[in-house]
Amino acid sequence: MTLKDEEREVLIKYRLDQAKETEKVVDLLIDNNELSTAVNRIYYGMFYALLALALKKNFETSKHEQLIGWFNKNFIHAGKVDTKYGKTLSIAYKNRKKGDYDAFVSFDLEDVKLMKSEMMEFIHEIEKAIIYET
Repeated sequence: MTLKDEEREVLIKYRLDQAKETEKVVDLLIDNNELSTAVNRIYYGMFYALLALALKKNFETSKHEQLIGWFNKNFIHAGKVDTKYGKTLSIAYKNRKKGDYDAFVSFDLEDVKLMKSEMMEFIHEIEKAIIYET
């Protein structure tokens, strides 16, 4: 799919807004002790931000691992984004998969609150990368 510049910018903003709105959803899930679902949404908040970054750089994929690999190669290994964000993303992806597919998985409330905080920091960092076009 080839996007015009103005369409691409609208979609980038949409994905960033989607990522930021995830904070509210995660708060509701945490308040209702739906911690596995909160962990899922935490990962997706990061994923939406990554989709925005990929759009900015004209990279398109529907595969999570391909997007993560692209990010690690072009931003983490290239030194454009601190390595802690690559680790944050990797852990969030593993936790999301564990929560979605493994049986009898539970997450600790304080751990989920920390994951949410890391998600917000990650989204902010990706937004900076988009704005300053690293």
